[in-house]
Amino acid sequence: MTIQPLGNRLVAERISAEEQVVGGIIIPDSAKEKGQTATVIAAGPGTKKDDGSIVPLDVKAGDTVMIGKYAGNEVSVDGTEYLILTEDDILGVVEG
Repeated sequence: MTIQPLGNRLVAERISAEEQVVGGIIIPDSAKEKGQTATVIAAGPGTKKDDGSIVPLDVKAGDTVMIGKYAGNEVSVDGTEYLILTEDDILGVVEG
């Protein structure tokens, strides 16, 4: 199954933060913070203006982006966790 986002929305897959061991204590999954980077899987066509023209999104599939901790809506498709975000939820694009 594939997801095609509409409007200024995009589908991203969160890049998991590396497991950290603090002083020999393993942090359980439920206490770990969510990663704040994600890879864009698919992007919608863009925002529709009042005159009917479409302003394309600044990001595209394959970009690595910075997002807020609680940004977007989490969905599960075929056992894989994805985020559905708007372009406004993106803090920046990671380059390099």
